Amino acid sequence: MRQKCLLLMAIVAMVILPISQAQQNFITVASTTSTENSGLYEFLLPEFTARTGIDVRVVAVGTGQAIKLARNGDADVLFVHHKPSEEKFVADGFGVERFDVMYNDFVIVGPGRDPAGIREEQDVGRALRLIADSASTFVSRGDDSGTYKMEISMWMAAGIDPATSGSAWYRETGSGMGATLNVASGLDAYTLTDRATWLKFRNKGDLELLLQGDRRLFNRYGITMVNAEKHPHVKSQEGQKFIDWILSAEGQAVINAYTIDGQQAFFANAAQ
Repeated sequence: MRQKCLLLMAIVAMVILPISQAQQNFITVASTTSTENSGLYEFLLPEFTARTGIDVRVVAVGTGQAIKLARNGDADVLFVHHKPSEEKFVADGFGVERFDVMYNDFVIVGPGRDPAGIREEQDVGRALRLIADSASTFVSRGDDSGTYKMEISMWMAAGIDPATSGSAWYRETGSGMGATLNVASGLDAYTLTDRATWLKFRNKGDLELLLQGDRRLFNRYGITMVNAEKHPHVKSQEGQKFIDWILSAEGQAVINAYTIDGQQAFFANAAQ
């Protein structure tokens, strides 16, 4: 009887121990809704897990919120797209070092009838002034995301501050990129979006891509290890393996291989 009990205990230990180990072999990445909504992680992360056995759990929020999570030690790695905020995160001692990973661009989409007449514009400032002057509905994320930071910087450069002017035509969603595009589609409104999320978005309705190509709409993504000196529980070894793989020739090739409807969504630039 005793031998049977010992054998049963050994079998249970053999089953439970690997499961427990597997549950612990993961990292948390604080990232953006744009990388999540675009479908990149569904394509990218299984390749890393297959290579290393490390699972990646993504918390997809706006860049500002992602940085707050990382500052609080609620993530092991930060993967976002607002370089000044990322550099401040490192300068304040919460991150180890920031690395360029990839880029794409922001675009303005809006109703096909284009009431503001921005379709022929190539200058984002002039396009925004046309939208404001015509009081055409514009939907903003209205959060602390990298996309919102870019949008506001473009409004300010155009000499317009719609967020504080009480403009009825300017709407804020306080939501991610996919949700904001849904609102824009429902209202036949203009909005600023990253190209990858726009390509992936299926509820376009009458929305069309109306402005692209302005060099000021360059959208770069960076990756940073959370500083274990600030948060000793951070999984530095596993997190560094993820960063090293993302920056490696293999990881960069996977990023370049991701397409949406035949169009490359992101362009790897770690080696540049």
